[in-house]
Amino acid sequence: MLESVGALAGSPWIYPAVAASVLLDVFLPLLPSGVLVITAATAAAAGSAVTHVPDIFLLIVCAAAASVLGDLAAYRLAWRGGARLDRAIARSRRLSSAQERLGVALARGGGALVILARFAPAGRSVVSLGAGAAHRRAREFVPWSALAGIAWAAYSVALGYFGAQWLGASWLATGVSVAALFAAGVAATCLMRRPATRE
Repeated sequence: MLESVGALAGSPWIYPAVAASVLLDVFLPLLPSGVLVITAATAAAAGSAVTHVPDIFLLIVCAAAASVLGDLAAYRLAWRGGARLDRAIARSRRLSSAQERLGVALARGGGALVILARFAPAGRSVVSLGAGAAHRRAREFVPWSALAGIAWAAYSVALGYFGAQWLGASWLATGVSVAALFAAGVAATCLMRRPATRE
């Protein structure tokens, strides 16, 4: 599997693959979109060692744009979900809590929760669906979603690129970069849960 990911990262197909993976992982959080972005950035750092050298800026644009489009798709789906989705959210303590906290955060003009959720495992899905189900206005959610997508994409690409610069364009560099992305996800999850424990 690692060989096929590496081959994809060194081909022009990396851009649509990154875009599709990032867009769809709002619905299927198990998709390794972060791993794919980091691997592509590692290939960019490798330069002439790969067949096609991915462009760092284009990688960030693809990943960030796909992140926002995925968020909007989940948001609109939840907005139109109706009574069935409302009942599903009401049955889930996690979704109900996230919906309530997101509503408070957006009403106060702060979207740090949206940005943190982009880094937390499955957090993006919970927040996007919660915002749509709560019928939060798009102008309250979309700017924060865009900022979150840019931050996540830039961080992921930087991890892959600079990891390869420091450790060499190898699977070790990719592994260390993926571990750093995972650590950011753990930290984001802890920060998202902290206000709930104080209440």
